[in-house]
Amino acid sequence: MNKPLVAVAPILALMLAAGPLQAETYRGDGHLIGSADALEWGPVGSMGEGAEIAIIEGSLSEEEPFTMRLRLEDGYQIKPHIHPAYERVTVLEGTLHFAHGERYDEDDTHALEEGDFAIMSPGDPMYGHAEGETVFQLHGTGPWGIEYLDPADDPRN
Repeated sequence: MNKPLVAVAPILALMLAAGPLQAETYRGDGHLIGSADALEWGPVGSMGEGAEIAIIEGSLSEEEPFTMRLRLEDGYQIKPHIHPAYERVTVLEGTLHFAHGERYDEDDTHALEEGDFAIMSPGDPMYGHAEGETVFQLHGTGPWGIEYLDPADDPRN
């Protein structure tokens, strides 16, 4: 039995509006098939203006698999930060300039273009920026979070 993403879209929209971002986790009952055009995009409180998120599956606050996409406007800067779990990224559109380190330095980044990927381990500091509108898919296992090395970089503060 197929579970089209279109059937999950209303749940995504409700959860984006109502509170923590989450979607139904795929549990292996048939296939989860969807279209990029059907994704529901919303703001990313932990990233501020210029970044949007679409959750494909899972709850970022639970210990379970998740898949999401992030869309960054041209020039968006991702300040040095860490995550509590492995981060697996695949660039789908645009260029994500990315680096390992505690100090933001655009000249020290590696350009990840469409189809390129990166895997970062928990607690490893990283940063980057978008060249052109950039969309990348991120998947891992929650609970997920972001901690900026400099609290002044955190838009939630």
